Amino acid sequence: MKKDIIRLLDLDKDDCERLFHRAIALKESRRSGSEPMPLRGKTLGLIFEKPSTRTRLSFEAAMAQLGGTPMFISARDLQMVRDEPVKDTARVLSRYLDALAIRSYSQALVEEFARFSTIPVINALTDLYHPIQVLSDLMTVLEAKGRLQDIKIAWVGDGNNVANSWINAAAVLGLDLALACPERYLPSDAILSAARARGAQVTVTSEPAEAVSGAEVIYTDVWASMGQEEQAAERKRIFVPFQVNAALLAAAAENAIVMHCLPAHREEEITEEVLEGPQSVVWEQSENKLHMHKAVL
Repeated sequence: MKKDIIRLLDLDKDDCERLFHRAIALKESRRSGSEPMPLRGKTLGLIFEKPSTRTRLSFEAAMAQLGGTPMFISARDLQMVRDEPVKDTARVLSRYLDALAIRSYSQALVEEFARFSTIPVINALTDLYHPIQVLSDLMTVLEAKGRLQDIKIAWVGDGNNVANSWINAAAVLGLDLALACPERYLPSDAILSAARARGAQVTVTSEPAEAVSGAEVIYTDVWASMGQEEQAAERKRIFVPFQVNAALLAAAAENAIVMHCLPAHREEEITEEVLEGPQSVVWEQSENKLHMHKAVL
């Protein structure tokens, strides 16, 4: 039976642990020059509505390095722009491809593809979730800290799609997660409630210093995501107190690491000093997208 990853709640703890172990092993194989190629003859379709650097290239490289063939498909080149139903496209592509990764504004579109596809469908980002990003982030935390439990993780900034996937991860893996967001930019109430119903330790505050107090992981993201460009000026004014800078970092645990899923707007959500500083693991985090995408595939 096929397995989709539309949100992190599609996985259980054992699934996640297998992915972490596999991704770390594949990373070691690449560095030793002895990469396996188990996907010879397989083809991955990549349907992207939104621009991408890391997600697109790491999926393409992952598939190629595993011996398979990636096929990038701009959404504007599909007959769906001429009103072909999603279910028709999904059933046809299932006859051509072995898996499909979709980057879309619409979570509903990805879910519809998954419903009608007979091949695995991977959410490569929607406005609601970014599950594979957070899997690679968790891999990075595991490498840096040696564990995921008994670590406070602090999210500082917008309650966006990545934040929502961190909340899902807290529910699946029992993470200790604190989010600091402006009142008008909190994560989804429904996603928070569902995570807490599963016993997740998720707290939400409007005080960044409170969220990072004792935290060993500090995570931030852009203040205005793709599709929110017209809100950028207003968001920049509101989010100023949520900048990850040296003063905020000093309020965290002494051994805290700093994460950002990129692209970063230096001197907005994070300072150059912190992004390029010794506690930043941003570049390792970015590389790990490649290895996690391999594990997922």
